[in-house]
Amino acid sequence: MKHYGLHPQKTQAGHANENGEVEQRHYRFKDALDQALMLCGSRDFADRAEYEAFLRKLLEQLNAGCRQRLAEELPLLRSLPERRLKDCKRLKVRVDWISFIHLGENAYSVHSRLIGLTVEARLYAGHVEVWLGQHKVDQLPRLRGRGKHRLDYRHIIDWLVRKPGAFADYRYRDELFPTSRFRTAWDELRRTHRSRADKAYLAILHLAAMEGELATDAGLRSLLDAGEAISPERVAAIVRSAREIPPPTQVNVAPPDLALYDSLLDTPHDERPPACASHADSHEAEVA
Repeated sequence: MKHYGLHPQKTQAGHANENGEVEQRHYRFKDALDQALMLCGSRDFADRAEYEAFLRKLLEQLNAGCRQRLAEELPLLRSLPERRLKDCKRLKVRVDWISFIHLGENAYSVHSRLIGLTVEARLYAGHVEVWLGQHKVDQLPRLRGRGKHRLDYRHIIDWLVRKPGAFADYRYRDELFPTSRFRTAWDELRRTHRSRADKAYLAILHLAAMEGELATDAGLRSLLDAGEAISPERVAAIVRSAREIPPPTQVNVAPPDLALYDSLLDTPHDERPPACASHADSHEAEVA
């Protein structure tokens, strides 16, 4: 405001009509967006970038009628300030004992090695950066609303492995099951290992953090499908072995024996079996 010599004014809370021109434009854009999505037939996009490209294209279409008037205004606009305005909010926060930082009434997990340290959180429109001194140690998607949390088990698994007794009463324990198979494995471990179930499951979760979640999940699936006992050692052996685990959608079908068709053609008609003798024979006769 100082750069342009302007004096800003605030509108009253709850009185959108005092900023009617901007609010009306916002309403019209949302209405046009809703219509465009209905014409697309689907509101699903592959990723955020595809959705942003869709929004920009729609915005260009809506602004097409203003190009002539904008061209008249451009020569009269003054230059921008030399220094760019800050596009993030910086906060100094302390990492609590369960490896969380609290920003805007939301909680984010960070690596357990930062417990007890003060870090700088930079809040952008779509993400949060965590800085320790001059080094960026993490980048997290920003949560919307209040009272929410985001937990990455990779941040705290080292701490939990050292203190497995904390797992049973951990506040965010349900977030430590990346897939349904991990939860099934924990239930199975509680049934078979009892007092050592928490320690055994944390060892499997640590394996997922070190060797890959998909590979560990596939190892658990292999054991569960085969009805075999689950243990960290057995899962690790499967994950680290050279053999490939077949995907659940893979179905092994034996190739047809074409000699059966040749014998059917060589057999006299009166010696052939009835068409309804069996399902396989009727299929062979139909194909022949």
